Amino acid sequence: MNKYIKLAIAILMIGGGIYLFTEREYAWGIILITLSILPILLFFRNEYILLAFWQMRKQNIEGAKNWLLKITNPEGQLVRKQMGYYHYMLGISEAQANVNSSEKHMKKALEYGLSFKHDRAMAKLSLAGSAMAKGRKQEAEILLKEAKTLDSQGMFTDQIKMMQEQMKRINVGKNMQNPHMRNRGKYF
Repeated sequence: MNKYIKLAIAILMIGGGIYLFTEREYAWGIILITLSILPILLFFRNEYILLAFWQMRKQNIEGAKNWLLKITNPEGQLVRKQMGYYHYMLGISEAQANVNSSEKHMKKALEYGLSFKHDRAMAKLSLAGSAMAKGRKQEAEILLKEAKTLDSQGMFTDQIKMMQEQMKRINVGKNMQNPHMRNRGKYF
């Protein structure tokens, strides 16, 4: 449903509640005005995104992706922060299947904005992993540093350490392939 239709429904409900107050139907007026909170809430929080978050919480990535794909026109239906979380959850759901698509969605999520530091840290960590997989070491190091600073609660400490160890192993492996580095240390 278009976000402006939700606002129109809320305005009509508030107007109906005010009319009921003028007709001395106070109980029904209060009920109608109270119910008008629901479309206003759904204006700022899309129902499909809420359902996708619920599926993610249950560890059902496919279910979350299915709810997200029901949003046919994200630019028309979602406000800016919702667009960030829309791309964030699509990036998470496609992380194992398609690294390029996941990277694209995570970049868009950071561009639109994510409310919480741990979400931004997760997005940076995901981007660091895709940069490392593509051999862009410097970019991966920068993204890991940014993720580490954003991870104030220590939720991703283990993942960051693991990625740093993998980067060290990749560097050691590359050095062993270089014939000049292979014999290094034998004569000194």
